[in-house]
Amino acid sequence: MHLQSAPDLPAEAEVERLSPGGRRARLASAVVVLALLLAGTVWGDDDAFPFGPFRMYSTRANPDTPVVSTRVVGLTAAGEEVRLSGGEVGLRRAEFEGQLPRIFRDPSMLGLLADSYAERNPDADELVEVQVVQRRFALEDGQRTGEVSDQVLIEHQLEDGE
Repeated sequence: MHLQSAPDLPAEAEVERLSPGGRRARLASAVVVLALLLAGTVWGDDDAFPFGPFRMYSTRANPDTPVVSTRVVGLTAAGEEVRLSGGEVGLRRAEFEGQLPRIFRDPSMLGLLADSYAERNPDADELVEVQVVQRRFALEDGQRTGEVSDQVLIEHQLEDGE
């Protein structure tokens, strides 16, 4: 029986050890990050992410609290309601809801949605008003009760040519 010799293996690299100051710096960094995570978990909110929790994932809603849905509608001269969300105006719901504080300050911005709708739907009836409507669905023990209410939050009358 003939034994083969092991191939020449490269020498192992020497392990470099951290200096005591380097270890203290790493430990201090870890303590700061853990303290921020703990503080964010206890007192933080969505704005503190990643050191604060996303409330929508970390909390539970009261099963008797109404579900609120915000939508934008246009009204024609005949009083018909036209949905102005999603593909109708090229703006996603979350994008729109993120702009609500600006629209509260300047309701004329709703005219831009009417313009976008008119461009995308040239054969549609002309809009005379745009509204931001909040619909509340009542819940009891997490189940719909059938009670629904609408509240107009913002309305903007459109002028001719807007």
